[in-house]
Amino acid sequence: MKPKVFQKSTIVDVPVSSVFNWHERPGALNRMAPPWDPLIVISSDESILPGAQSLLKMKLGPFSYKWLAEHQNYIINQQFQDQQVKGPLAYWCHTHLFDEVNDSQSRLTDKIEYRLPGFGMGDFIMGNNIKEKLNRIFRYRHRVLKRDLMLHQQFSDQKPLKILISGGGGIIGSALIPFLTTGGHQVIRLVRNQAQANKKQIFWDPIKGEIDKANIGDIDVVIHLAGENIGEGRWTPLKKKRILDSRINSTKLLLDFMKELPSKPRVFLSASAIGYYGNRQDQFLTEEDHSGNDFISEVCHLWETEAMKAENISIRTCLLRIGVVLTPLGGALARLHGMFKIGLGAKLGQGDQYLSWIGMDDVLSSIYHLIYHEDINGPVNLVSPNPVTNKEFTNILAGILGTKANKSIPEWLIQKTFGQLGDEIVLSSTKVIPQILSSHQYHFIHDNLKDYLTEQLGLA
Repeated sequence: MKPKVFQKSTIVDVPVSSVFNWHERPGALNRMAPPWDPLIVISSDESILPGAQSLLKMKLGPFSYKWLAEHQNYIINQQFQDQQVKGPLAYWCHTHLFDEVNDSQSRLTDKIEYRLPGFGMGDFIMGNNIKEKLNRIFRYRHRVLKRDLMLHQQFSDQKPLKILISGGGGIIGSALIPFLTTGGHQVIRLVRNQAQANKKQIFWDPIKGEIDKANIGDIDVVIHLAGENIGEGRWTPLKKKRILDSRINSTKLLLDFMKELPSKPRVFLSASAIGYYGNRQDQFLTEEDHSGNDFISEVCHLWETEAMKAENISIRTCLLRIGVVLTPLGGALARLHGMFKIGLGAKLGQGDQYLSWIGMDDVLSSIYHLIYHEDINGPVNLVSPNPVTNKEFTNILAGILGTKANKSIPEWLIQKTFGQLGDEIVLSSTKVIPQILSSHQYHFIHDNLKDYLTEQLGLA
């Protein structure tokens, strides 16, 4: 049976070599995975040269399967292919084609030839679904590729950076690393499993105050994202101690490490959160506002105070007051998406509390912006310029999914279920504005919640 053919092309305003190089670098596969249909890289040769293989774990509805692909037909700056060796389809061959339009423009074409299983029944049962799925996936992939290439192109005249990251396995870290490596930068992760240590992963233990300094060398940037998850489990006294200690101890360890470096990093980016401001109802909040007086505000205040000590050793320091990061891969949106999809969405309490949200791509690109803009230091709000109320968020998400969410979960039930976490996170109102980013010419990729959620859920 003759294979089906899917094809999509995009013009990119960068030279063809830049587009091809992006695909050759580690992390390209992860960066291209759509958030509503994620994949897990079980193993990869991290190469597109002939014979290199990648083993992936993917999902089809509630079921997961493994896909083994092998690269073939590599011609530098022109093409490469990945072919299914083992997987769910009868045949799959994905050809990546690269053409030079002119010195500063290139055309990327994804051409996919495939046959569905089942001796023709697969086409009858799944044919239109496969076509629509490919359309959604490659619309997303091409948007991300264009955005990333244009962002990296802004700083292409500067040397690649060596970047040390803590918390690389979290929601932000796992997205940030492939974004940076596809841009040509070297990333070293701090990991707590000594058995995982290698040239790209360095062992550390913030509790014991240990870090393997011998294998790191000079570092250009340190990004500190590690900390006990505040959104899991009730805030018992032991949990609250872990939340605080994990942030303070890890920051102290990184400061001691940076003090001993013969050449200091150009910048230290330390995570914090908009929980710094506490529950402030509908008051507009900027980086100039004081901290709140609840537990999470105290945690952020103490964490930031410790991190700012890096400036005492002449390291520019930015405190990332990160808002609610909306992604189907984890956090609030991942928990709510399934419930809303089956019509169980509801506003939380009265729904008048403000949600200062931010899209994942804006988290990544604003971090990149801070690395290169040497005139920025101190606290920086990483939030969309358009916060919404919980009621507005509820209506937008339900509308996108075509369901109703006209009920509410009473405040008393939230407080009883989550305790202090419910009061300070779920019901807290924080209306934050990204004053520093806006005043330093940062252009948001996503400032409209409806458009952003539509893209993230694969409906754009």
